[in-house]
Amino acid sequence: MSFVKTLATLAVGFAAARGVQKVKEMGGMDGLKDAMRKAGEPGGMADQMGDMAKKMGLPVDQDQMRGLFARFGGQAADATEATEQGLGNLMGAMTSAAGVGAKGMGEMMESLTKGTAIGATTEENARLMIRAMIQAAKSDGEIDAEERKIILDHLSDASEDEIAFVEAALDAPVDPMALARDTGDTMRAQVYSAALMAIAVDTDAERTYLRGLAQALQLDDDTVADLHKTMGRPPL
Repeated sequence: MSFVKTLATLAVGFAAARGVQKVKEMGGMDGLKDAMRKAGEPGGMADQMGDMAKKMGLPVDQDQMRGLFARFGGQAADATEATEQGLGNLMGAMTSAAGVGAKGMGEMMESLTKGTAIGATTEENARLMIRAMIQAAKSDGEIDAEERKIILDHLSDASEDEIAFVEAALDAPVDPMALARDTGDTMRAQVYSAALMAIAVDTDAERTYLRGLAQALQLDDDTVADLHKTMGRPPL
């Protein structure tokens, strides 16, 4: 695998760990199946994952991305209707399809950078974004054992070093200042965006963390507001 692939897969893992609440917000199982069928449409999951790749400075074929997610999203929704046995099976179908899409995006990103001058830099940037996602997820309390298992289960294709890195980040204290110190000027917005991907920004603790991270990264209010709008998150 690679840290770029791990980043893409973790995005799905965090979504799965908090998926039950999201399903309720989307209108239950019917709402989720509808969203899966629309995964390849403009503004759907494909565009969200494509935006993440672009924020890492990588070229993305948006039509190819939409086609991939449309295929797997539709398959997940149809399979769920045929074998539906409750919310657990629905979530399994959803995250399985999304995982395939994330893996495909990770493989595409890796193929674009492997053996190039930017390959090592891209891997380091992926490590920063993984740390940002995990810190944000922990900002309103510890990630519990069930959430941790769901997240790590998505890394079955990762190397021992990659899994160890994620586990160390899960165990590390929340420290936006340390994260900011390791972040270069060109990655400040991307690191903040990665933090936004992992949370809904619906608690005071999350908002407090994001304010501290924005300050540590020296992001001005207009930039932060634009990032929230782009990532579909409520303003601070």
